[in-house]
Amino acid sequence: MNGLLKTDGKSILWSVAALLLLLSIGVPLLNVLTIALLMVPYVVLYTTLSKRMFAAHLIPVWLIVYLAAGPAPLIVGLFFLVPSIVMGHYYRTGKPVRSRMTAVLVSLVAIVLLELVLFDLVLDLSVIGALQDQLRSAANRVASEGVMKDLWTADMVDQLVESTVQVIPQALLLSAFLLTAVAQYGSRIALRAYGLQPAGMPPARDWRVPRILVTYYLIVLLLQLLLPAGDSSFLTTAVANLVPLLRFVFTVQAIGFFFYLAHQKRWPKGVPIFIGFIVLLFPPLSLIGVLDAAFPIRKSFQKP
Repeated sequence: MNGLLKTDGKSILWSVAALLLLLSIGVPLLNVLTIALLMVPYVVLYTTLSKRMFAAHLIPVWLIVYLAAGPAPLIVGLFFLVPSIVMGHYYRTGKPVRSRMTAVLVSLVAIVLLELVLFDLVLDLSVIGALQDQLRSAANRVASEGVMKDLWTADMVDQLVESTVQVIPQALLLSAFLLTAVAQYGSRIALRAYGLQPAGMPPARDWRVPRILVTYYLIVLLLQLLLPAGDSSFLTTAVANLVPLLRFVFTVQAIGFFFYLAHQKRWPKGVPIFIGFIVLLFPPLSLIGVLDAAFPIRKSFQKP
């Protein structure tokens, strides 16, 4: 970006948008949408203003939020500050979209992990341990009420708790990806009002993943077969999360393949969308994505 745009009425409006989003965090159901959109005004302001003006716009917003609703919404707002600055910086420097989204995703995950460590070290509070205690308490309460009493044995409760904890990393990564995607899409649309045209995601037909991921996927599947059932080691937890994540990656690759095929065959636009929906519903179809990543099968469909 050649230079920063001067502050104007649009910047004030985006500051007001940030204020309203922060104040709506305490509203049930609406706060889900709030969390998804909160990064957008931050990104727009950081991209279009100097660092000094960016701070001048946000500090009054945070003060009003603190005075009106207390520290809780402010903590959430500060949580999204760093990834928003990262995305805005990548917009300002014109970095590729893949690098931009990767950097934001990593920053979101890193902040969550840092907060978990700080809770443990400073507050002597293990969030994972507290979650385990809550799950056991809920399961024991259900058992004490006589609901499916034979099912809720001690072993069953332990398996439930263990399974839930194992999927936390996977849920964290998927949540970070969705937040990054929403912020990327929303901020690109918003920045067009400033006459900017930041690069977006490539068309679905061009979606490709590195071929090395096929090797990683095969290794993880092999480890899943070799590791003993019921093992609670770090490696088992990592494998349990990597398998569905990599399967999802190759599901996306498979969808990209069908969009490519539709483009080459000039199919109606609704056909690859329908096929992509089917691929999402049936995870085994991700094998098509594995084959597409491992072998140059798209070349056989290229127009002469």
